[in-house]
Amino acid sequence: MEHVPHSPYLRALGGQRAQLHPALRTYFSAVPSGQVGVGEGTFSRIGTPRRWLWPVLRWLQKHGVVYAGWHENVPFTVRNVSVASRVIGERTLHLPDEDWTMRDSAGSTAHGRVLDQLGEPVTVAVVFDVTVDGDALALRSRSVGIRLGRFRLLVPRPLAPIVRLCESAERQAGRQRVALTIDVPLLGRVYEYEGVFTYRLEDVS
Repeated sequence: MEHVPHSPYLRALGGQRAQLHPALRTYFSAVPSGQVGVGEGTFSRIGTPRRWLWPVLRWLQKHGVVYAGWHENVPFTVRNVSVASRVIGERTLHLPDEDWTMRDSAGSTAHGRVLDQLGEPVTVAVVFDVTVDGDALALRSRSVGIRLGRFRLLVPRPLAPIVRLCESAERQAGRQRVALTIDVPLLGRVYEYEGVFTYRLEDVS
């Protein structure tokens, strides 16, 4: 039985939620009170090899939005908790010289879509359309905005980055696969990551 019908992801899916792989229904449900979702895996690649983008991305890296650089075979951990119908996540890269953590908070818009907010105090907000592809979860950005204090900017759609994320489950290996790409009009691919991980719920000590 689904223990959380009100997670932002499952709410956005509506009747499609039954088509999700069972492991993904667990992952995209809100985490029960008193527990934390823990994932451990490896990114086969993350970042961008286009070095001229790194100075721009370092500003976003400082605020916990994206990582500036290009690495392969990077171990990472995930920690998810639920607070007031929002899913709060931390994804920590265990890089050769340091750990770096991306933080995000996912909730629902008034129209039932997923609103994911990354970083602090500079926040990048992405509204996603959510669908089921096979038994995988597919997200595609509908709008992208930036917030710094009281300043808010909605990136015009012709210029907005297109963010695509796919989460799938490997039936035999008991692992999940995640793949994200960010493409910008006229520039093409500016960021990506792909990896596999295992996921479990643990009691908070």
